[in-house]
Amino acid sequence: MTTVHNESIVRTVIKKVSAYIPQVEKPKKKIGLSEKFIWCGIALFAYLVMGQIPLYGVTDSPQFDFLAFARVIFAAQQGTLLELGIGPIVTAGLLMQLLKGSELIKLNFKDPDDRSLFTSATKIVTIIVIIAEGALYGVSVYGGLLAHPSLIPILIGQLIGASIVVMYLDELIQKGWGLGSGISLFIMAGVAQGILWSIFSPVPAQDGPVGVIPFIIHSAINGDISDALFRSGQLPSIFGLIVTSLVLLALVYTQGIHVDIPIVSTKYRGFTAVYPIKLLYTSNIPVILASALLANAVFMGQMLWANYNPDNSNPLFNGIAQFDPQSSQQPTGGVLYYTTSPNSFENALNDPVRTILYIIFMTAIVTVFGRLWVELGGLSAKAAAKNLLDADVQVPGFRRTQSSVQTLLNKYIPAVTIAGGIIIGLLASVSNVLNVFGTGIGILLMVDILVNYYNLLVREQVDIHMPKLAALLGRT
Repeated sequence: MTTVHNESIVRTVIKKVSAYIPQVEKPKKKIGLSEKFIWCGIALFAYLVMGQIPLYGVTDSPQFDFLAFARVIFAAQQGTLLELGIGPIVTAGLLMQLLKGSELIKLNFKDPDDRSLFTSATKIVTIIVIIAEGALYGVSVYGGLLAHPSLIPILIGQLIGASIVVMYLDELIQKGWGLGSGISLFIMAGVAQGILWSIFSPVPAQDGPVGVIPFIIHSAINGDISDALFRSGQLPSIFGLIVTSLVLLALVYTQGIHVDIPIVSTKYRGFTAVYPIKLLYTSNIPVILASALLANAVFMGQMLWANYNPDNSNPLFNGIAQFDPQSSQQPTGGVLYYTTSPNSFENALNDPVRTILYIIFMTAIVTVFGRLWVELGGLSAKAAAKNLLDADVQVPGFRRTQSSVQTLLNKYIPAVTIAGGIIIGLLASVSNVLNVFGTGIGILLMVDILVNYYNLLVREQVDIHMPKLAALLGRT
């Protein structure tokens, strides 16, 4: 009785609080595909503009970039209004998914009221995370870099306000005004921007233009194009371009590998389809979790080093992490050194032990996180079997019971979870080692998002050109 009472109180509180939070209204009529593209363009333009506006009152860059390992995931730009990017939204979303998947929050998603409650709760948690991260980051990272201490409230207000705007841009797209989600759109745009910059940037570097294409032209003019094959200082090269292309092809290929389980509708006679179990079953969530873990580990290592071991003289802390006082973004020793990427082919060759240990560690941890996410994220054979039965379908040749369908799914889901985790972990780690354009994790995210957008476009075309089929599938 106590549990039911507490749950009722939580529901009441969420409903009352959400009534005071502005909402983006769903479109009253179906939005055409061209209009959805326009709204996506507006949201993306606003996001990119915010990423170019520096934080008011900040006079210098921080000594450490505490989000360096997670900026691709969070689509964040240091020193701008997008300092936090989509980090608070991703953090809150993952937290709510874990609570739901572990059944600490009991909700029936077939019930519209429960779906609405979950959305409202996620929004409330997101705002709390935004306020907490904005305040902590503003004080701890930029507190000593302001023109005057009185500007701290203004700085925090900028971080919180910008994150709130990003939250509503994401909600705008998710509510049906655009395609997919704002989070996916912003991540994809950030990674694509990084890749295009690496290929075409004319900005001068130590040995010529940054972009590999301008540098090839520069080298050809100087009569020695071999300089463009490999470049020092993690600068884009022909080798990097080739590796990036190969990784993209490998990801596109693996995205298409799946096992199809035939299903039939119990509601509509003669309606057949397949339930695909993808090789990359957990998508890129395990990579995101692993990257977030490494980012937090490096952050804590930097904090410990800066406060207790700035001269690398303490043997105990040296075993955890060492940093170069002149360039403290990357560890130079300790456990953290062997669990982070060399970030270039040259560095990988100079320290093969570190390279091998990093690849093994990254692959192992991604595989472990994949297995955990299947259980906690509602992707297990048990959850999938329940979802199939709730969708009024059955597998031909099997009784329409959860245990029967679960037994069938258990033949595939655990195997593809482990195999997919190993593949995605290897691709992410090797890509980071070889310094692919847009980072290895960024490439993984971008391809996954593009595949999802392709599926969304196909679905939209079906809804437009075959409305009867769309009605049959329950999408009108």
